[in-house]
Amino acid sequence: MNFEWYLARRYFKGKRQGSRFLSFIKIMAITGVAVGSAGLLIALSVVHGFKSAIDDKVLGFAPHITISRFSDTPILRADTLLSDLEAYPEIQQAQAVIEGQAMLQSPEEVTGILFKGVDQKGDVTDIRQYIDRGRYFLGKDSTGMPGIVIGSKLAQSLSADINSVLTAYTIEGLPSPLSSPEIKQFRLSGIYQTGIGQFDNIFALVARPHAQQLFQVPPDQASVIEIRLHDQSGIGPFKQHLSEDIGFPYFTESIYEKYSSIFAWVDLQEETIPFVISVMIIVAAFNLIGTVLMMVLERTRDIGILKTMGASDKSIRYIFMLEGLFVAVTGLLIGIGISLLFTWLQSTYHLIPLSEQNYYMAYAPTEPHGLDFLIVTAVTLLLCTLSSYLPARIAAQTDPLKVIAYGR
Repeated sequence: MNFEWYLARRYFKGKRQGSRFLSFIKIMAITGVAVGSAGLLIALSVVHGFKSAIDDKVLGFAPHITISRFSDTPILRADTLLSDLEAYPEIQQAQAVIEGQAMLQSPEEVTGILFKGVDQKGDVTDIRQYIDRGRYFLGKDSTGMPGIVIGSKLAQSLSADINSVLTAYTIEGLPSPLSSPEIKQFRLSGIYQTGIGQFDNIFALVARPHAQQLFQVPPDQASVIEIRLHDQSGIGPFKQHLSEDIGFPYFTESIYEKYSSIFAWVDLQEETIPFVISVMIIVAAFNLIGTVLMMVLERTRDIGILKTMGASDKSIRYIFMLEGLFVAVTGLLIGIGISLLFTWLQSTYHLIPLSEQNYYMAYAPTEPHGLDFLIVTAVTLLLCTLSSYLPARIAAQTDPLKVIAYGR
């Protein structure tokens, strides 16, 4: 170990009599770096957690790509279009869907909903993982009544629970003696909860044949074609490719376009919050200027003695830059430890609850990324090293003759 490292460690660890104020300043500098780095890492972890949670919920509930017509008219040959889509290896599953507005009535309440008729055996979404009560079942029960799956907020507004009988009403145009509504009853088999209001409060899922009957749609027609891809990262490019292949009168829309407001809200947080929180690290780094300068003033006599013994200006500057770096590394390690501890506590005990109505989840999610730790570590050490340079340079310019003669 060379003497620069040795002295820097002694100065950092040593407790000289009468230097309590200097020790306090050093502790405050370490605390500043620790709080700044921990705050930034926690903020990045929460933002990444938000993005992943929202992406999983939206991508799990909604199809990756939908195909519809530019007008409100249905797709006339949905079976033919589905056959054409089988030629694309990127597509994992595609289904014809019947959509339409209707009234849904329970024994206590009635409300407007958006009916969605899907394949009975398997939907293209992962809605099964969000079933909160009951089960995902759209077939007929022992009494011959078909099943229906609705969102938690919709079930709450209808005062409905599992096995409740729900009555659906659909009508074309204005009610009249010549235009009576289509009526069909369903047994509530499952209630899902995604935490996203526009999903949990609107949709009701039934088997496609029952939706065709309600909306009087022929078997070979569909409102939209829903597509699920093998690779979620290729949604944008494949949507563009599919749009060019299909063309008019069909209109393709990706999930990112259909729910652009949700994804834009998450992206805004991911882009702005780290810049705001990173100011804490910048302030903590510049606090090192005062801390190392205090160390220099405290050890002016030592600097004079070292110079008379032959220490170069470069060695003196190196000693105090190392001391500032030791402060930064200590604070950084404490900050990383705090952030990891918070991540574990939040994921285990949910210390920070959220309003699910506003944030789409009941608690703040955390998702630490290794790259964030590397970037925060590199930036913190760089800023602290630069902040230590100015006082270290002042120490290197100390005149040993004046120190010996006048003690300063």
